[in-house]
Amino acid sequence: MSYDVIVLGGGPGGYIAAERAGHAGLKTVLIEKRALGGTCLNEGCIPSKVLLNSSKIYHYATPYGALYGVHAQAPSVDQPAVIARKRKVIHTLVSGVGAAMKANHVEVVNAEGTILGRSGTAIQVGAGGKTYEGTYLIIATGSKASVPPIPGVKEGLASGFVMTNLEALELEALPKRMVVIGGGVIGLELAAYYGVVGCAVEVVEMLPKIAGPIDGEISALLQKGYEKDGMKFHLNAKVVRVDADGVVYEKDGREEKIVCEKVLLAIGRRPVADTCGVEKLNIAVERGAICVDECCRTNAVNVFAVGDCNGKSMLAHSAYRMGEVAVNTILGRKDRMRYKAIPSVLYTNPEVACVGMTEEQAKEAGMDAVSVKLPMAYAGRYVAENENGVGIAKFVFDRKYRTLVGAHVMSNYSSEFIVACGIMIEQEMTIDAIREIVYPHPSVSEIIREAAFAVSL
Repeated sequence: MSYDVIVLGGGPGGYIAAERAGHAGLKTVLIEKRALGGTCLNEGCIPSKVLLNSSKIYHYATPYGALYGVHAQAPSVDQPAVIARKRKVIHTLVSGVGAAMKANHVEVVNAEGTILGRSGTAIQVGAGGKTYEGTYLIIATGSKASVPPIPGVKEGLASGFVMTNLEALELEALPKRMVVIGGGVIGLELAAYYGVVGCAVEVVEMLPKIAGPIDGEISALLQKGYEKDGMKFHLNAKVVRVDADGVVYEKDGREEKIVCEKVLLAIGRRPVADTCGVEKLNIAVERGAICVDECCRTNAVNVFAVGDCNGKSMLAHSAYRMGEVAVNTILGRKDRMRYKAIPSVLYTNPEVACVGMTEEQAKEAGMDAVSVKLPMAYAGRYVAENENGVGIAKFVFDRKYRTLVGAHVMSNYSSEFIVACGIMIEQEMTIDAIREIVYPHPSVSEIIREAAFAVSL
């Protein structure tokens, strides 16, 4: 069976690449061993947002509803119902991906695919006992949860005491106490859900702050908000082992133990690049990731790698764009992957959305950078919807070129308007052009306009 394009992996990068290739008239086959949509749709981005939405509704009902004149009598969380809704949402979206493949004449093979090598100029991939030949191959094998060599972790995973994000998104019974190992995005989102709906949550993080690379001041404010909701944090703490009934960590030279019912392992993800036969085409792999250029090409002729497997930007929306860049390159259209304006979001309550550089990063890059910080109270809608809100926004500008180079916002709806800041950065809009933009009033996005007039360049 011969094709123009073989796509190996049906996650965000893979299915978008297949859709674009099929739409362009290329004969395309998509090989995916599990459900279409990959980790993001089935085990990550989407299901976690379903849970977080339920926790936000509960959060507003108690204990904060009274602040807005709304009184709810004994609200509770029906965890099995939350999980059932999560499954329904996933089914709907997976079906949508399948429909898109059909509409664009993409053949879908539900089997594990392995690169076999080349036959002349054709690339061969085996799946389901058959061999598929293609002119081009797009590898989109994604990533998997990192499992560190901490004593007791493997045993805990085998017994079900230790969970990854996959198991944490399937829990139908709320544990009374949970320890989260890792204070990054994955850990915080799931910790925020379980902490709000009634589980006592403690987070153990090696770094001196939570939420990884986000602005330090925003990180501190976010932590205070979580602590107000009852979560506990142990920073600068190293997990030394996992026992059958809890987690032992070391801090300031002393060992402490947290007894719990469940442990969530959330220390990040690593590319899946070494299990699909890349060695058969001598594809270069470094630090577990497939090496690619700005067009997502590997060192092997006519072979591309998109999404988490290349380790460049392990976000679903980055994978979408990589898939498009790969297909455009195949079609002979000039395109390249750019990373300076890729937004990232922490979807807790409140949300934190960031794009571009912090002031420190900009200065390290040699820019004459200046930042402006505003409380979100400058936006009327924010005040209307947030009693005692502590949201802030920071915008970083390059004095020399009078352009925006970074935006960092802690506020509800920030995930929806951070893209505007990304466009400004990507298009290198000057401050004068930014000031001419008209925003809807009242909207939280007006904080961008306030910052544009507050900064002095």
